[in-house]
Amino acid sequence: MNVTSLFPADAPFRLGDLTDGPTDDFLTVADERIGDFLARLGRALLRPAIARAHPELAPLGFFLRRMPVPPRDEVLRVPRGLVFHVPPANVDTVFAYCWALSAWSGNRNVVKVSARAGDATRVVLDAANDLLSEVDSVVARTQRVIGYGHDDAITAALSEAADLRVVWGGDASVRALRRFPLAPHARDLTFPDRSSFAVISVPGWRRSTARQRRAAVEGFRDDTFWFGQAACSSPRGVFWIGDPDDGRSAAREFRGLLTAVVAEKGYFPDPAMAVQKRVSAYGAAADGRVRLIEFDSEAVATLELTEPAALPRAWLGPGVFTHSWVKSLDDLRRIVCRKDQTVTHFGFDRAELVTFARKLAGRGVDRIVPFGSALAFSPVWDGYDLLTEFTKVVTVSS
Repeated sequence: MNVTSLFPADAPFRLGDLTDGPTDDFLTVADERIGDFLARLGRALLRPAIARAHPELAPLGFFLRRMPVPPRDEVLRVPRGLVFHVPPANVDTVFAYCWALSAWSGNRNVVKVSARAGDATRVVLDAANDLLSEVDSVVARTQRVIGYGHDDAITAALSEAADLRVVWGGDASVRALRRFPLAPHARDLTFPDRSSFAVISVPGWRRSTARQRRAAVEGFRDDTFWFGQAACSSPRGVFWIGDPDDGRSAAREFRGLLTAVVAEKGYFPDPAMAVQKRVSAYGAAADGRVRLIEFDSEAVATLELTEPAALPRAWLGPGVFTHSWVKSLDDLRRIVCRKDQTVTHFGFDRAELVTFARKLAGRGVDRIVPFGSALAFSPVWDGYDLLTEFTKVVTVSS
């Protein structure tokens, strides 16, 4: 196989090393040797130099230091076996979260990293490789991160060997990988194209203090400008819930605050993204979905929809936000579809949000989280309990 081993770096890659028969060198669910490695990696990513250069790695660092407790059932949970991961290229840290949860579940893992992955991926892999001399050698023998070019033979071999295949990156990626058959007992865990939006209670906004509003807008900025708003959980549209006239006034205040906090961070889109922003905005207008376009700054564009149901779910470029107004959360039920993943919120109480989720009845939306939490990865993602998905159940009777 013409494969480059990225972790362990420069090690020869032989698929049989991960698939050969029974051995005493096995992992268990919540294996302490894996836990030690992940905790050390988390601490490494929280070093000041890394945190300053790559703030998006700080949440990953905290996550790795405090791995979640696996399910405690009356049955025996064991690893699934060999897990083949195909993570997305547009969000660098996803591969690490998913790999960590699978390894913590006791699995042997092969993670294919895209050649288009960014600097944050390199930082994580460098930190992981630097730890190999400090952790149990079972980590290097059971965990592999690899890279290879377009090679159907390699993908086919890895798919056939896998007990579970985890595919991220959108509908096209899922369909492309499904061309390669799995073993009869194996299955896919897929994360196709998703879209997200934000909801703001107009009365809640009015009740809040100036400090609370600014904190909310700073959280919204982090939800959207990390990863260029390309993450599936980053909101692309904003719905103002309440009186429309009062909502329009609140939206103007929100937009002014957002423009200010983005400028304070010194964010400026590169020329290609600036062009993308305008092409997408004018394209949405040409399609009849947008009645008003305003460029609040080089970084922020506001599109007022012709109607709430015209919400675009495709990525329009970093810093492009649609705004629309509805009287109640109930009005969104006819708009939500299965593609919708995360709803970020401000100004609502829990009871209102629980009622909204129940009335959706599974038609869409898997996460409802406060502003600032859109990108906070959780062991429950896209409706999957990943610690359950990465293990299987053995019944033992006596």
